[in-house]
Amino acid sequence: MNSKNYYVYIVSNKTRTVLYTGVTNNLERRIYEHKNKLIDGFTKKYNCTDLVFFEETDQIAFALDREKEIKGWKRVRKDELIQVDNSTLKDLSADWY
Repeated sequence: MNSKNYYVYIVSNKTRTVLYTGVTNNLERRIYEHKNKLIDGFTKKYNCTDLVFFEETDQIAFALDREKEIKGWKRVRKDELIQVDNSTLKDLSADWY
């Protein structure tokens, strides 16, 4: 049995106008990288530093498929997904560091 965990996550900018969906095997490290703009790309360019959604699985194939699925959704559906567990759109990682 694989004991490793994988996370599908959504980060946003402070005004919640931009969303980025990703996958990682270390959520705390990855969000730290987003917050500190350590990796060039979309999230750095658009200042996506706040974790607004994540889900966990022990199956990498599921995580990758789920990331692809969510990335294919329209914004309204992504917003609905986030609202289920985070109706105030708070930064779920605000007190991690």
